[in-house]
Amino acid sequence: MIRFLMAFTAAAFFMQPASAIDIKEVTSPGGITAWLVEEPSIPFTALEIRFKGGASVDREGKRGAINLMTGTIEEGAGDLDATQFAAAREALAASYGFNVHDDALTISAQFLTENREEALALLRKALIEPRFDEAAIDRVRAQVLSGIRSSAQDPATIAQETFMLKAFGDHPYGSAVEGTIDSVTALTRDDIVTAYKDVLALDRIYVGAVGDITAAELGEVLDTLLGDLPETGAPLPQDIDVALDGGQTIVPFTTPQSVAVFGHEGLERDDPDFFAAFVMNQVLGAGGFGSRLMEEVREKRGLTYGVYSYLAPKDYAELMLGQVASSNDRIAQAIEVIRAEWAKLATEGVTEQELEDAKKYLTGAYPLRFDGNSTIANILAGMQMDDLPIDYADTRNDKVNAVTQEDVKRVAARLMQPDALHFVVVGQPDGIENSN
Repeated sequence: MIRFLMAFTAAAFFMQPASAIDIKEVTSPGGITAWLVEEPSIPFTALEIRFKGGASVDREGKRGAINLMTGTIEEGAGDLDATQFAAAREALAASYGFNVHDDALTISAQFLTENREEALALLRKALIEPRFDEAAIDRVRAQVLSGIRSSAQDPATIAQETFMLKAFGDHPYGSAVEGTIDSVTALTRDDIVTAYKDVLALDRIYVGAVGDITAAELGEVLDTLLGDLPETGAPLPQDIDVALDGGQTIVPFTTPQSVAVFGHEGLERDDPDFFAAFVMNQVLGAGGFGSRLMEEVREKRGLTYGVYSYLAPKDYAELMLGQVASSNDRIAQAIEVIRAEWAKLATEGVTEQELEDAKKYLTGAYPLRFDGNSTIANILAGMQMDDLPIDYADTRNDKVNAVTQEDVKRVAARLMQPDALHFVVVGQPDGIENSN
């Protein structure tokens, strides 16, 4: 029964529009801040904890250390080895998830109200008293190495990693968070302990909480769970410019179909033109079968099964990216069409009908994102990391609806740079040569 209830509550939440959600800012007695949505109707709470910096604070020559540490942190804690820790979590019907990205290490936790104290005490062991046993490190290392080897045979991953390397070089954005075979193999337990101290610190923490917990209770939880972490972590990376010129890079790979990742510099998340760019990209390549790229590349010419574009405003750099796959003898034509659509949007903007369709979709889909305790906790933490106001959920659709044709035309002329568009093509493409 307890497992059934946990599975139900993990997905269940009051299905209300985003604007109906009451977000409170909570500051613990110890000074830790969190955003909270109280929902006592179901005896279940979700926590989302994020540490800014993530894999980007890997030390020089230690790429992959934070990723390996993140995979090992719950493999035993305090007086519990990995097997005992897993058994204790299972007995409590609690769920903990640890993950790391370029800009954040994330911890997701879900637990029943009746087990809150025990579930949080167990999570605290992982956060404050991780064991990092050599056997656990070696076991997780083997898994990571297997993933790296698999990725080395995936054309899409190769294209993505090559693009980022050319764009960012030695900056952490220029390499995969997992590291390389050589860097991960060389990591020691001391490196893992150092990575833990570098990234899990109070000076870079963001928390979202949703469910059956009051503000006063959450304040106590924050101090008990997180209060013993170090005050400061390792220095965060510096901003970096995108070091790419227009053209194409070919990565030979034996496959009947080439994969291309393409893009150039983007916009910061807090740029005044961000919402205009957001709506513009919905028209260009984020709108699925309704987007221009899908219409021109797939529907009219049958050059691909899928093509898309997206804005990628990272913490220390901004990109506008896309991806397409096509047969080796047709990828050159697909690239030509994409370049043409890039140029067309830069000079002409979008039609009134395209604008209205994009805004209708974006505003209609937004409330559907608020569909579960864990999902909403994740959104709350993300809003804080992006330095968005606490009423953002109430005002976001208004910002989308305020975008005009003139706004899109202005931002398209500014953002869309057909001459700067760079394609990294992995495969055996016909009719394409390296430009640099």
